[in-house]
Amino acid sequence: MPAEGGKTDMERIGLFSEMEYITVGDKYVSQFNRPFNESASKNRQILPGGSKEMSNLQAGYFDPHFVRIFEGESYVNPNQVRRRYMMEEAKKNLSKAFLPSNGEKKPCGLGSYYGTIGGPVPFFSAQSKPKEKYEPPGKNLYTNPGKKGTGYGYANITIGKQFSHSSDLYDAAKLNNKKENEEHRRLLKGTAFKLNLYPREYFDTNPYMSEKPLPPIKKVEKKETVGNPFKPSSPGKKGTKYEELQDCFSTILLAYGRQITLQVLTTKNTLSSAYYLKKYIRCVEQIAQTFRRNLRL
Repeated sequence: MPAEGGKTDMERIGLFSEMEYITVGDKYVSQFNRPFNESASKNRQILPGGSKEMSNLQAGYFDPHFVRIFEGESYVNPNQVRRRYMMEEAKKNLSKAFLPSNGEKKPCGLGSYYGTIGGPVPFFSAQSKPKEKYEPPGKNLYTNPGKKGTGYGYANITIGKQFSHSSDLYDAAKLNNKKENEEHRRLLKGTAFKLNLYPREYFDTNPYMSEKPLPPIKKVEKKETVGNPFKPSSPGKKGTKYEELQDCFSTILLAYGRQITLQVLTTKNTLSSAYYLKKYIRCVEQIAQTFRRNLRL
């Protein structure tokens, strides 16, 4: 019901009665004090099965029974493998080991060549080599001691001589260009060479090019040759299954070069049946396709 002096619900919102509000009586929840993940602290969370305790039983492992690494393999004796390898290597020897005819000679002291194959080496003899007389090298370049002073503002205190003074004019390039032009004009004997004829690319006519206009090109007209109508080698046979339509149609196959056109001419105005007409045209088209294939080959 509207309040005193107020409008009805129909006048305000167009309904018989205004709907009730859902949040009437709820507590106010501030958006600033709201937790980030509220559902994480409510109800049950992810519950794992728990960790397995360490024990010597099979329950502490993933497999139902203990698996050996070398299960099913035969025992290998390393000594036996080593002997087999030595026997295989010994078979590769074609003869006995090399033995010298005489025993080795024992040296009688340090620095002795007794018992060696080559004997003493003459290049390593204890005698001193003859040497040339020593000549000392010549003396180096002698210079006077440096002059005292810092060097700034003082003349004739360096190794070389002082640079000579030379004046540089402001318009030196302009004056030099002027002198060159005057010398060039003095050497000229006359004016520039001028032709009294119409300028051309060459003095003589070009023998490989004609200046006369060429006649118009004659176009050759291609005439299409019309071939004679196709005539079969043997006349048509009687007694076909299209005997009723023999007097109604006549076919003509015209050959233009390598193309074949099919023409069906009617000799009567009335047809007995449209079904036989379609049959006859389909048969004639198959004959035309056979002729086209023969021409392509």
